[in-house]
Amino acid sequence: MANYPTAVWLDSIAAVTGGTGYPTNLSGYLDAAEQQAASSSQPIVITFVIYDLPDRDCAALASNGELSVSNNGLAIYESQFIDPIAATFSQAKYSNLRIVAIIEPDSLPNLVTNLSVPKCAEANSSGAYVQGIQYAINKLHPIPNVYLFIDIAHSGWLGWTNNFQNAVTLISNTIKGTAAGVNSIDGFISNTANYTPTTEPYMTANEMIGGQPVRSANFYQWNNYIDEMPYDIDMRNAFIAQGFPSTIGMLIDTSRNGWGGPNRPTGPSSATDVNTFVDQTRIDRRYSRGNWCNQPGGIGARPQADPAPGFDAFVWIKPPGESDGSSSLIPQGPNNPTGKGFDEMCDPNYGGNAMNNYQPTGAMPNAPVAGAWFQAGFDTLVQNAYPPF
Repeated sequence: MANYPTAVWLDSIAAVTGGTGYPTNLSGYLDAAEQQAASSSQPIVITFVIYDLPDRDCAALASNGELSVSNNGLAIYESQFIDPIAATFSQAKYSNLRIVAIIEPDSLPNLVTNLSVPKCAEANSSGAYVQGIQYAINKLHPIPNVYLFIDIAHSGWLGWTNNFQNAVTLISNTIKGTAAGVNSIDGFISNTANYTPTTEPYMTANEMIGGQPVRSANFYQWNNYIDEMPYDIDMRNAFIAQGFPSTIGMLIDTSRNGWGGPNRPTGPSSATDVNTFVDQTRIDRRYSRGNWCNQPGGIGARPQADPAPGFDAFVWIKPPGESDGSSSLIPQGPNNPTGKGFDEMCDPNYGGNAMNNYQPTGAMPNAPVAGAWFQAGFDTLVQNAYPPF
């Protein structure tokens, strides 16, 4: 595991400057990358997740952040978070590194589907998400060795036609509103910290079973996409149609979407009922595609460049073994310095809601606060890795 690169999450001001609960600061990570570069015959890529918008994670609670719109959060985000990151990235001693920045996962997608949630409505009406992302792009894009990728959620979130089109419009307009417009980013990333398979190997979305398409099954709820690769291809083409350059590339986070282990199907089911067929054929073993917290998945494809046309890389953005959120009410104070909350979707005993089609959460028990090390979760991911180690 130690031989494969994972992203560094800059999820608070202290993660940049150094502080309680963080083993080093941004400069420390870049200095370590410089040490690797000194003895490497290949360019060194180091990936960071930029993740501290005000009212962050507005539709969930497990990764709530330290900044709020109502407490001058956008100004603080710009001056105390983005500005120091840009100043550090632009130091001459790091100019030989290739720095990849993943910009604010889940933020713009929440504005597509979750405006009924008060915090998301506030993030939308205040402009905090859009303006914060535009500010980050404007500060980071001019640095020649920094490459920016914008989060597009995943197929199980934005794969329905209305969600897809609305996401393309919102994300396109946000990026077009920056100083360099469509030329200000290098591509897009899907499946960040999620579990959706890159490819469902034994069926396709529109394959007919018993007179019904696979995507009509209860598990997919008529979503146009059952896996990430077709979703990303269509997203990429949609953005190019919006005026983005044809050189933009896609990333997929494969850190936890392998779904191997003893329960992995080895071929398509012979069932003629579409629900039975899908449940017996899919490698995605979640109770619902809406389940996102500490799922018993498996490590997926190893990080690699150019895995397919139009795709820049498979990457590990979520470090395998870091918790998605606490499985029970969590401590406050020094054990939770950034105020991350408790989300019922992380509770193994919660009965579900509309966001996961009222299915069990499937979350693993005894999980710590989001971002903390979860040994049992790590063990499960390694045991279920596909390809296996």
